[in-house]
Amino acid sequence: MHHDVIVLGAGLAGLAAARDLAAAGTDVLVLEARDRVGGRVEQTRTPDGRTVQLGGEVVGRGHTAYLRLAGELGLKLVPSYVEEPGSISRATAEGCSSGEPPHWFGPGDTALHERLGAEFTALAATVDPDDPWSHPDAAALDRLSVAGWLRSRHASPAVVRLWDIGQLALAGGSYERISLLAALRKSAAVPGAGSGDYDYEDWEGLRLADGSATLADVLARGLDGRVRLGSPVAAVGIRPGRCSVRLATGEVLTAAAVVSALPVGPLRSVAVTGVSEARLASLHRQRQAVAAKFAAVYERPFWCAAGLNGLSEAEGVLGSTWPQGEGVLSALIPPERYGVLLGTPAHLRVPELLAETAGMFGEEAHRPLACHLRLWGTDPWTQGYVTQWPPGEVMAVGPLHGTHEPPFYVCGSDQWVAGYMEGAVRTGRAAAEEALRRG
Repeated sequence: MHHDVIVLGAGLAGLAAARDLAAAGTDVLVLEARDRVGGRVEQTRTPDGRTVQLGGEVVGRGHTAYLRLAGELGLKLVPSYVEEPGSISRATAEGCSSGEPPHWFGPGDTALHERLGAEFTALAATVDPDDPWSHPDAAALDRLSVAGWLRSRHASPAVVRLWDIGQLALAGGSYERISLLAALRKSAAVPGAGSGDYDYEDWEGLRLADGSATLADVLARGLDGRVRLGSPVAAVGIRPGRCSVRLATGEVLTAAAVVSALPVGPLRSVAVTGVSEARLASLHRQRQAVAAKFAAVYERPFWCAAGLNGLSEAEGVLGSTWPQGEGVLSALIPPERYGVLLGTPAHLRVPELLAETAGMFGEEAHRPLACHLRLWGTDPWTQGYVTQWPPGEVMAVGPLHGTHEPPFYVCGSDQWVAGYMEGAVRTGRAAAEEALRRG
């Protein structure tokens, strides 16, 4: 059967694109490899009715495209863990501490940290997030890691360590291996009210009251039969007027245009013809951070009794924890520690992650009602968590990043400044707008 547009992938990007295309009267079909919609957003419920997030979870006031779409769909947003009272915990090999400053800070480190945060913010203001390649020092900024820049600005080892533990908490990779230009671009895309490389209110201060996967579910229901699950794509042929999509089953579908909302890892396994070598090279150059998400459900938020807010930054296998809901702790395993997790016998992974949690919050952490572990880095349909930008990669991927080659359009978290739910919605809707403009 021939369609106007075939969308590859039923994550937030693909569903957002399909919604706008369908609303304009386009005959659109969405193909999804999994047996569910949502991509890297997923959730489940506890027997007592609490929602447990297993993938993308929070947004912030700077995520304007996501907030706009949630408003159009009538979905309620509420404050996230950022509103929780109490102190942050930090766990390193030499011990744990709560509150500020970190236990490894010495005299002068706090003032140095604040000064460097202000310098980073000022430098980010010179970068155009839509065109970082136009910066006069783009190549030099891209060659330098964030940690390298910190040292060039006379950061102490203690300050470099704080910036790095914070970045690993986000599971995007160590600042020793993240491009300064990429980090500046990300900061410029969602500029915070304060100084530093990451403003939590702007990036993580809100969540959907009914869970992030609700957005995908509502979008899919609105498409009313236009989403085919269990349909992995093997090949795509692009040509004006009649593109072809071959499924893994051998079935061939045709359309006037194709919108790829596949993560960059799985997309490399799809044979794409009819697209320029330069465009494919840019797409195939992109990288994703291999990371995992862990969620533990407890009867109550027991950490509050000790004056803790459930938020942590850690140097074990866990990179961070935060409270996603009443008595539910989320945690991330960053790329540098993912191999350690995979090397752990499967039956020991959860007990060992709980032991790390207990080291920060107390023995009750050993007694969850339920646990969930999602290995996003090796999930065949994601092969990663968020976009990763090692030094040199912004220039290597180049200004074709996130652009289209009609009738082939791209969207998804990976096609924005940094992999996130905002990027999925933003680029999905932009791809639909461009496809409609092209007719």
